[in-house]
Amino acid sequence: MRVIFSHGHLSSPQSRKIQVLAPVAERIGCSVEAIDYTDLQDDPFGRVERLKARISELDEAPVLVGSSLGGLVSLAAAEVVPVAGLFLMAPALFMEDRMPGGVVRESYAPRCDRITVVHGWRDDICPWQGSVKFAEQTRADLYLIDADHRLEDALISIQGWLNDFLSTLS
Repeated sequence: MRVIFSHGHLSSPQSRKIQVLAPVAERIGCSVEAIDYTDLQDDPFGRVERLKARISELDEAPVLVGSSLGGLVSLAAAEVVPVAGLFLMAPALFMEDRMPGGVVRESYAPRCDRITVVHGWRDDICPWQGSVKFAEQTRADLYLIDADHRLEDALISIQGWLNDFLSTLS
């Protein structure tokens, strides 16, 4: 199984979350990659197109792991191409009006059955309410935790949740 990480707006494939979480996937036998969107910092639509193009090159549906804007990008791609699962951390959901030409959506329709969302109560960048709304609509597993947007204080817990999530898919 392949796991594709998508980083946040001002982050990179070398982000702390990816560096901490990629080995979790590798330990259970997954191949891992992180898409580089640094040249598309302010272009979420370009990011989605890049991710969809990468997925179209694969022989099997990957698992998408995204943080913040990377969570929204992963979800947007999963609405168009089938994926094996979505693991979203502090995703920028129901916030499209903050993007150039974006209109806030009422719902999302990913083409996968297995979804987990992790969000911090103290997130002052992407409101946790969007994750609750999404989880309610899709019946996703939801972890609301005492953390800020970066989720740095919760990385050990997130490692365990990602391990459990991937183990149920393999």
